[in-house]
Amino acid sequence: MIKQKRTDKLEIDLTGPQGNVFNLISVAMDLGRQLNKARGAEYFDIKAIQADMMSDDYEHALDVMEEHFGDFIIMYR
Repeated sequence: MIKQKRTDKLEIDLTGPQGNVFNLISVAMDLGRQLNKARGAEYFDIKAIQADMMSDDYEHALDVMEEHFGDFIIMYR
């Protein structure tokens, strides 16, 4: 019997609609707000993250997501 490893991370399938860059920006903003609220501080500068994601191509947006939220998400193709 094969058991799937359970993870508490948000999984994002980059091959489907979840992988759309505008969806990724939305996820980053929502996740940043939730984490800021949970920590009681402005740990994530959401506007700066959004601007950085929009500053270059798709791969750069993925790199920014991984850099800031890699502990909380899993992105796969």
